[in-house]
Amino acid sequence: SDLPAAPAIEGFFGEDAEGAYLIGTRCTACSTVFFPPERTTCRNPGCSCDEFEDTKLSRRGTLWSYTNNSYEPPPPYHRPKEDEDFTPFAIAAVELEAEKMVVVGMVPAPITCADLKVGMPMELTLDTLFEREGTRQITWKWRPVQG
Repeated sequence: SDLPAAPAIEGFFGEDAEGAYLIGTRCTACSTVFFPPERTTCRNPGCSCDEFEDTKLSRRGTLWSYTNNSYEPPPPYHRPKEDEDFTPFAIAAVELEAEKMVVVGMVPAPITCADLKVGMPMELTLDTLFEREGTRQITWKWRPVQG
């Protein structure tokens, strides 16, 4: 699409010369890493710190689990293009390479559950979530490692 792109959620992901990445936060006291980014109080029960620094999370990981979303979610879900019918899509739970936390995300079309296998290497990509008011709203998605 030739439409300009904007993040569907500000501050959760970015892109640099190496590709897409998730933005997590690291507690400055205990070094626990969080995604989505934490901004109030450390969720580590042994820590009461409230200071965090942004950190780029692993771009790759291992497919921990996956499923097919066969039913159209309720609002605030938006179809990718409002004039098209709902199309089922795959969802992947990926264990990040370094952080060992599991982050869930959609899988970009045309990849389906038939293309996925638990334990396979996955990588982060940015893709259109939906188009609205002349803008492509983008988000992170997981796909099998390319090449």
